[in-house]
Amino acid sequence: MKVLHIEAGRHLYGGAQQVYYIMRALDPTRVQSFLACPPGSDIEHAARDVATVLPIKMSGDLDIAMTGRLTRLIRQHNIDLVHVHSRRGADLFGLWAAKRAGVPAIVSRRVDNAEPGWFARWKYHNYSHVVTISEGIRQVLLSQGVRADHVTTIRSAVDTDKFQPVDDAGASLRRTFDIGNDQLVIGVIAQLIERKGHRILLQALPCILQQVPNLKVIFFGKGPEQQNLHELINQLNLTEHVTLAGFRTDMDALLPGLDLVVHPAFMEGLGVSLLQASCCAVPVVAGRAGGIPEAVRDDVNGTLVEPGDVDGLRDAILALLLDQPLRQRIGQQGRQLMLDEFSIQAMADANADLYERLLNNRL
Repeated sequence: MKVLHIEAGRHLYGGAQQVYYIMRALDPTRVQSFLACPPGSDIEHAARDVATVLPIKMSGDLDIAMTGRLTRLIRQHNIDLVHVHSRRGADLFGLWAAKRAGVPAIVSRRVDNAEPGWFARWKYHNYSHVVTISEGIRQVLLSQGVRADHVTTIRSAVDTDKFQPVDDAGASLRRTFDIGNDQLVIGVIAQLIERKGHRILLQALPCILQQVPNLKVIFFGKGPEQQNLHELINQLNLTEHVTLAGFRTDMDALLPGLDLVVHPAFMEGLGVSLLQASCCAVPVVAGRAGGIPEAVRDDVNGTLVEPGDVDGLRDAILALLLDQPLRQRIGQQGRQLMLDEFSIQAMADANADLYERLLNNRL
């Protein structure tokens, strides 16, 4: 079967990274992958060995002409099924293009923020099927009136070969950020946006530092909250302890050197950075929000706290920072959990099975 994947993201992380993983692991004797993506995007270059790449202009929610461009691709390449992976207009225009070309379409939903109920029911009803990356997101769609038999959960995956524990794991991290060997290091790997909860960690830090004065915190990521976070760090006199590192492409080298990953999010689809941390045997403290409880299990690969609970976050962080054997046990269990439940091959096979059931009218 010929499947056209539509991905509008320009950078190879988050959802776009998952699209690449799916195409890379799909059995080419079952699925022939085509990719529509913006010209010059990271995935355009990365995917050339795993798919027929079809770069087209994608200008966002108002780019109605995207419908015609996608329709022509579907017809030109005799596509059997369309899999839309992003929003930014692609979720609507990809759907319309599939309908104009007379082929079924599915959409992947990666975030747990609710859309207007009437719009969600209309949009998802018009797709042949909907895939969510966590059961938490699936429940959001069901609460908006989307039929249960119309939605399947296929969890995001993590590259267990790329992200893994390494000997002398802290060397690269400590060298890059000039961190002493006697310091403990917390990493937060997320866009700098309000719902990721960076402020909650900053509010908890003064009390944490009273018991762990040799602590360093690194925020990996970029976003509109950067200046506000910088100002709050100054206000709380945390400049010696907190670094804004920006977006990094070498997290596979840096992550194993962290002592703890903290993700106090208020909303989250699943949290791929949490999967990557567990893959590297780094314990996680995270908010009990969205699909996070599927990625982080209490006393298995980390600790869950209620979103916005500064005291609860403080206590969970201290419990791990002050107990090295506990961190080691939780880290090892996390690595095994990723190998057992979050492999790329399992995700790709589940998508291929869904494609076949849909084309064989078994959904």
